[in-house]
Amino acid sequence: MSAPTRRRRWLTICAITATAGLVALPASAAPGRHDSSPFGARTLAQLAAERAQSVGTMSPKVKEDGDDGDDGNEADEIAEGADQYAEARTSPGIVAPGAYGAAWSSLTKLPRTGGSWRNVTDLPYNSDDPRYRDIDSNSSGGSGNVTGRMAAMAADDDGYVYAGSAGGGVWRSRSGGGHWQPISDRLPSQSTGALALDGGGRLWLGTGEATTNADAYLGSGVYVLSDPRHGTFSTRSRVGGDELESTTIHELRFGGGKVWAATSAGVWSHSTKQLSGAWKLEFAPNPAYLPGGSQADDPDAAYKNITNDIAIDPKNPSKVVLAVGWRSGDDYNGFYTKVNGAWTRISSGFGDLPTDADDVGSVTFARSADGSRYYAIDQSPEQLNTNPDSGLEGIYVSKSGSPSGPWTKIADYQGLAADGSALTSPGYMPGVQAWYNQFLTVDPADAEHVYAGLEEVYETKDGGTSWSTVGPYWNFGFSCWSIDPAKQTGDCNPTTHSDQHGVAIGRYHGRSFVYVGNDGGVYKRPVNGSQDSSGHATDWTSLNDGTIDTLQYYSVGVGKDLDHGGVSVTGGLQDNGQSVLRSNDTVMGSNFGGDGGDTLTDPANGCNIAEEYVYLSIQVTQNCAVNDGSWIDDPSKATSYNVAPADNATSEARFIAPLAADAKNSSTWIAGGRHIWVQTHGYAIRSGDEWKSVYDLGEGRTATAVAASGGKVYAAWCGPCNNQGFARGIAVGNADGTGWHDIALPATGADGTVPNRYLSGFAVDPKNADHVYLTVNGFSRQWTEGPGAGVGHVFESKDGGTTWRDISKNLPDVPADSAVVTPNGGLAVATDLGVVYRAPGRSAWQRVGSLPAVAVLQLKLSPDGRTLYAATHGRGIYTIKVRDCD
Repeated sequence: MSAPTRRRRWLTICAITATAGLVALPASAAPGRHDSSPFGARTLAQLAAERAQSVGTMSPKVKEDGDDGDDGNEADEIAEGADQYAEARTSPGIVAPGAYGAAWSSLTKLPRTGGSWRNVTDLPYNSDDPRYRDIDSNSSGGSGNVTGRMAAMAADDDGYVYAGSAGGGVWRSRSGGGHWQPISDRLPSQSTGALALDGGGRLWLGTGEATTNADAYLGSGVYVLSDPRHGTFSTRSRVGGDELESTTIHELRFGGGKVWAATSAGVWSHSTKQLSGAWKLEFAPNPAYLPGGSQADDPDAAYKNITNDIAIDPKNPSKVVLAVGWRSGDDYNGFYTKVNGAWTRISSGFGDLPTDADDVGSVTFARSADGSRYYAIDQSPEQLNTNPDSGLEGIYVSKSGSPSGPWTKIADYQGLAADGSALTSPGYMPGVQAWYNQFLTVDPADAEHVYAGLEEVYETKDGGTSWSTVGPYWNFGFSCWSIDPAKQTGDCNPTTHSDQHGVAIGRYHGRSFVYVGNDGGVYKRPVNGSQDSSGHATDWTSLNDGTIDTLQYYSVGVGKDLDHGGVSVTGGLQDNGQSVLRSNDTVMGSNFGGDGGDTLTDPANGCNIAEEYVYLSIQVTQNCAVNDGSWIDDPSKATSYNVAPADNATSEARFIAPLAADAKNSSTWIAGGRHIWVQTHGYAIRSGDEWKSVYDLGEGRTATAVAASGGKVYAAWCGPCNNQGFARGIAVGNADGTGWHDIALPATGADGTVPNRYLSGFAVDPKNADHVYLTVNGFSRQWTEGPGAGVGHVFESKDGGTTWRDISKNLPDVPADSAVVTPNGGLAVATDLGVVYRAPGRSAWQRVGSLPAVAVLQLKLSPDGRTLYAATHGRGIYTIKVRDCD
């Protein structure tokens, strides 16, 4: 059986119960878990099996009446995580445009505490750190130094490179990559959708990442920087009005004196000369679902006007083709062009490129500099739902140079798999995540030299007749790979991180380079670089040098570093495993792979660590997972163990499920899925069987937050968790299983009562376990159209959760994610836009420092209680002294 590190899933919100069998017991919980193959390679076999089982569980078409799920069967756990992330911020209904912008405006007007934040993760993060070659690590896979997800890239011919991250803003390099500087920190959105340099050298930024189309972090519009080599973005540089606020932007394209934007609310255009004035809505397939429309409050509204790209004929800019459609399928999916002044779906004469709605999903265009070629990638909703191997329909070329075609297919997933891919197992092949991973670009000097990005990076030098996998998913499974800690990735050449999103070609010191952005940051190689006999590039360079920190943390843990003094800092990351930073490190290491969720770190010993993968798949180590890889030959030398409670195997847990240690006894842990689980062996636990279910929240309910102090346990839950009948609640009891009961919460969300929104965290007073604080996600009824949305984000109980009082006062209306009580009795709260603090004895809130508009998902205190640690989802981990907050 496989281990969980890079395990992928194909679940949707409403299909969790139906597909519960997809979740395999991790290898570390099974007899004979330590086989002789690398962790990552073993994982792909399980991915394939899961994919095959999940296909057909849900139609990609629009859901029928009464179906409370998402619109399709998603090709990866990323979709499930994104959906759940969005649920927490939108339930119980639909959030109106402008909510985040208003929250940011209010937050910046709060009085500030003293002190300033210090970034502690602004140093290289080596995913192949030779110290951590344990069974649950991806170290030796070949990705090298990594950072957080990059959604878009741009580069010029003088060594200036621009990287747009998913949640940490835009960064600039003046040296062909590396030595990065942030240039968008003053904007109200740090989520990048698109970057583009126009013919005059201006840098255009479309905010709102469109990679998953379910991301909570929408944008605030399009901005332009006239002097990107020296300037920084500001709110004054926004193009047009607020028409594109609260949208995602997939692409920006130029033609005919206009900039075109493919957004989640249709295709829009604006003059590139006169930047004031409103954007023009060129085309929306279902305008009634747009804000202000008659069906704007429909639960499906966000999926009804998805547009992906715009292809403009270089010979005649008035000829434009729009790629429109939701990745999981809808009747409006297709290609559109103007006929007699009206946008009309193309139904014939397109050649090999499909025009049927079932076969047009996420699409990316690219054209050659000489105008002789147009290229396209097409992801198929039908393939996504019915093909266990891939969702890719194909890669195509129009040799006429016109986006009107005719188009010829030049690649499919079977051919790419045979061209040196690491993804050759049925059930997990190239394009399996084509709805999530896409980029396409053409060498400006050669119309037949193309780079295409899916999960991997592919290159053709002959217009698609032959392809090479120049950036394989990883090196596990190749004959050149070994786990030898004396080598980065055996005798293989380093590769890029997986999951490609952005690409650009630029020049530096007279040489041309291709820059790719993916889930692990930014990489480059010469455009005409070298390949080995397998077609793998020999010359990739990671540009994640530590000066660019866009790491997307879900959690943070802090414990004493007994070997070197000081503290060890750990944290779980989106698609970058778990980082570990010991006090004497100049480079962070990765001791667990895949998606890192919640984490527990022993305050008394920072090498005692429990790391959640997803869905309560938990690994534990008592030596920081230091290992030289000898477990391959001697299973007894493995130093991490899978200890997942049973809700992992039945899929009855959130994507990022809550995990906590008792504040008074670090050997007592609480985990939440459908059940509330307790184990009392601390970091010495070795099996999932050691967990005991102390309370069943009920069928269809899953825990959203847990906390414990002195044996008293608090648990919050939701179920259903989306806007189709959303419900929430709180249960309280004891770790020994006694005294459990549900707290009666009003369903109406009346003023002063706990709203009917996602309950995200507890903070228990260390001096009194009956004194507890509750954080509430989402937005108040001013912005949320849904039953019982109510008001308030922070609530206090002094009677063990029986009654609650709203203490939000002047706190901005912004999703609250977690809280911690400081030793002096103050209360720090993490929000989607930074950290706020209420001093002891006060009722008003202050803004802590001046972080950019980045989500802070978790707060922890140092072992001595003097330092506050903040896990941001886009800018790494920050600290500030608690005394400076007062």
